[in-house]
Amino acid sequence: MVNNREPSKPEVLGLLGVGLDNPDGHKRITRSDEFLLIGGSKETHESMQDIAMRFSDSLKKKGKRLPETPVEEVIDLLHKAVDP
Repeated sequence: MVNNREPSKPEVLGLLGVGLDNPDGHKRITRSDEFLLIGGSKETHESMQDIAMRFSDSLKKKGKRLPETPVEEVIDLLHKAVDP
């Protein structure tokens, strides 16, 4: 059987942030349209939230949704959100 479909382009459907430092045992979870952030100390989780907000703001300014944004552009926006 021959498959005549074009290979699909890779797409990013969501991003996952995991914080591994959690000395107080508190469960921290934040969800947004683009991100799922899990764990971390209070400071680490807040840092991941800040990065997620900067990323989402950049995406919104471009008028795009995550699944329609090329992977390379997602990576670039994420780097800029991490190191503004």
